[in-house]
Amino acid sequence: MGQVMVLNSKTQRQTGREAQLGNIRAAKAVADIIRTTLGPQSMLKMLLDPMGGIVMTNDGNCILREVDVSHPTAKSMIELSRAQDEEVGDGTTSVIVLSAQILASAEPFLKNKYHPTVICHAYSNALAFALKKCDELAYTIDVQNDKEWMSKLVLSTIGTNFSSSWNDQLVDMAIQAVTTVVSKTPGGSPIVDLKRYAKVEKIPGGQLDDACVLKGVMIQKDTTHSKMRRRIENPRILLVDSPLEYKKGESQTNMEITDSEDWNTMLKLEEEYVEKMCNDIIAAKPDIVLTEKGVSDLAQHYLQKAGITAFRRLRKTDNNRVAKAVGATIVSRTDEIQESDIGTKCGLFEMRKLGNDWFCYLEDCEDPKACTIVLRGGSKDVLNEIERSLQDAMQVVRNVVYDPKLLPGGGATEMALAVAIRKEGQKLHGIQQAPFMAVGDAMEVIPRTLAQNCGVSVIRTITSLRAKHASTNDGEKCCVGVNGTTGELVDMNELGIWEPYAVKVQIIKSAIENACMILRIDDIVSGSKKKGY
Repeated sequence: MGQVMVLNSKTQRQTGREAQLGNIRAAKAVADIIRTTLGPQSMLKMLLDPMGGIVMTNDGNCILREVDVSHPTAKSMIELSRAQDEEVGDGTTSVIVLSAQILASAEPFLKNKYHPTVICHAYSNALAFALKKCDELAYTIDVQNDKEWMSKLVLSTIGTNFSSSWNDQLVDMAIQAVTTVVSKTPGGSPIVDLKRYAKVEKIPGGQLDDACVLKGVMIQKDTTHSKMRRRIENPRILLVDSPLEYKKGESQTNMEITDSEDWNTMLKLEEEYVEKMCNDIIAAKPDIVLTEKGVSDLAQHYLQKAGITAFRRLRKTDNNRVAKAVGATIVSRTDEIQESDIGTKCGLFEMRKLGNDWFCYLEDCEDPKACTIVLRGGSKDVLNEIERSLQDAMQVVRNVVYDPKLLPGGGATEMALAVAIRKEGQKLHGIQQAPFMAVGDAMEVIPRTLAQNCGVSVIRTITSLRAKHASTNDGEKCCVGVNGTTGELVDMNELGIWEPYAVKVQIIKSAIENACMILRIDDIVSGSKKKGY
């Protein structure tokens, strides 16, 4: 593999057919790294990161992030996995394996002197046909009421992950988290901002059974003063993004004091300034004050005397999450606080100690549009892997909220597309026919890899699966695929393995478009200069 990844150092250039075949070899090398991580019987990869840490995972994107390659095509394949993860959050391994197979099926055409644009044109036609076929195969569900379908869908996604023994709990947490943060635009379409409003807190210790989705927010902060209240029911919460301390000058400010009275006057002004700010806050009658900046000792004294609990130096993201959960507005000036700025939707504030740290819990919020997911586990490695599984599960639920359509999993969709593309290809004539049908052959790589990772007879399984799909009449939906655990052929309706339509379509689009782009490269030139120039 090492030879594939490096450009010819003597020539610093590859041209024409040599470049195209080199690109295909590089793509196949990247796919071979993660081919064994597809399906429920997948193997784990152990990675050493540059800092000397160890990562154990079977998440395709996570593996490829750590792989150091020098071949430009290999790098573009890794970018493809990253783009897939950012777009739909799932299918990162499938897209690499499928794209590499589509490129590999172009190799005989290039050797037979086919022009790359002819191959790309046929591939584009096959893509358009495959997308149309996906629409016909799709099932529509009701996201709000079909909880059973949703659970099956998420289970089939994270069933391939290392944390499969805790799947049921992760599924419930993922569905709960997404339904908590989903909100509607004025036009009625849903918005799910998981990155901003669903925070995952990983706390080593305890068991995964202790993990939960809070109906509110948790922050790793302790009160600024030890005497402040640590439990309040139905608190009034004020959020501030300005410092509760005297105004410091800019870095270039110099003060020259010639008289001792001036020093006392200056201290008095500072104290009066802090006292005025605290009086403005106390007048609003909050129970809890959270600020993104500092809180001086004097301000702590005034607030504690008034029975107000204060927290300082919150992250901007945490402050936004609290505002969303408790229905508060973040205030920039204490003299402009209004009653409408106070958050009153929180049912309980409590300080709790987990491990060595104190955490501030704002729970039982009424219709919170933000949440915190608390994960507990034995070690950091286990927690990181569970978090990756949970992120995948949440992305799947999000995709279905946006586009409530499903396709059968277990390679059933790919085999149905393969059979349909080959059947359609027979109607074509001339030079376009062979590359068009080659896309159909390439689609079979997903069920083939699933069967391979189960350790069953690949040829017998795939031949039998192909026959089942080929014998289906036009207009009928055949949902037979490979059981990823046993390798047997089963109807996905019975097994309950489903994938979001958005993910499957994105995999097919990305894989074929990426293959077309790489095939069009006919020259690779190194941009590095030789020494002495």
